[in-house]
Amino acid sequence: MEGDQSSLVTLSSARGHVLDAVKRRGEASADEVAKSLGITPSAVRQHLATLKSGGLVASRQERGRSGRPTDLYHTTELGETLFGGPSTVDLTVELLGFVEDEDPELVARVFERRQRERVAQCQGQLADKSLAAKVAGLAEILDAEGYMADVDPLPDGYRLSLHRCAIWAVATRFGLACTTELEFLEQVVPEADITRVAHKVAGGFVCSFEIRPTSSKSQTPPLQLRRRVTLT
Repeated sequence: MEGDQSSLVTLSSARGHVLDAVKRRGEASADEVAKSLGITPSAVRQHLATLKSGGLVASRQERGRSGRPTDLYHTTELGETLFGGPSTVDLTVELLGFVEDEDPELVARVFERRQRERVAQCQGQLADKSLAAKVAGLAEILDAEGYMADVDPLPDGYRLSLHRCAIWAVATRFGLACTTELEFLEQVVPEADITRVAHKVAGGFVCSFEIRPTSSKSQTPPLQLRRRVTLT
């Protein structure tokens, strides 16, 4: 995902019109979008399903007049980036650049603070879980942050793969971003040895980490982690 973030989903002309209609209304049902565009609700629902799977829209349910729930859609932060103007990512990189010019050591402290807060949050969510459950939970957390994470079992551990770098623009400018990501994993799962085996910044197609228990050679559950975590 180094380039245009809209490549998460093929943004055809029709899907673009649907996304635009949702954006202009702030929040809209499939029927409302269909009425504004003059197309069928079923066609709109198909486009919305694709946009949702690509992370460009999200939905919530609200009970209608008939008592039946209605799905209301709105654009996500990722969807917002397709409507032009400077993105928050660009602004973040620019501001960090200014900070670095003023005080290079302050940039390191900023990344260290971010890491501490993420570690504390994740440790709270994953406390008292087995290694298998902790890795699965960690994948869900990272996926929610936009990393498109999945987990595969290894004979003596697990492979955590991140198919999208949610901090790509920052990581390519500031190497500390990648360093703190690895340290973050090591602190969240201290009972395991973690090795980075693929790195997007170094030319890989994904970032992958192999996670193995340090104290035992316990057998990996064959089915529990053979799963795919996708953006919703």
